[in-house]
Amino acid sequence: MFKPIEKITTTYHDTVAELRKCTWPSWDELVDSTLVVIVSVGILGVFVGATDWVVRALIQLLTVGGR
Repeated sequence: MFKPIEKITTTYHDTVAELRKCTWPSWDELVDSTLVVIVSVGILGVFVGATDWVVRALIQLLTVGGR
């Protein structure tokens, strides 16, 4: 028969065992990685914003005639 509590317990113990095998980053590595992500998102945001502005200006120029 189906034993949901037993399956949940097994999954929990397997998850804990796998997490103990993991190597966690040091504080300095975590800070460095976070800064890389923040800077990358900023650069990507500027790129997408600039691309949007250029494409919008081109479409307006082609459809409205630059008015």
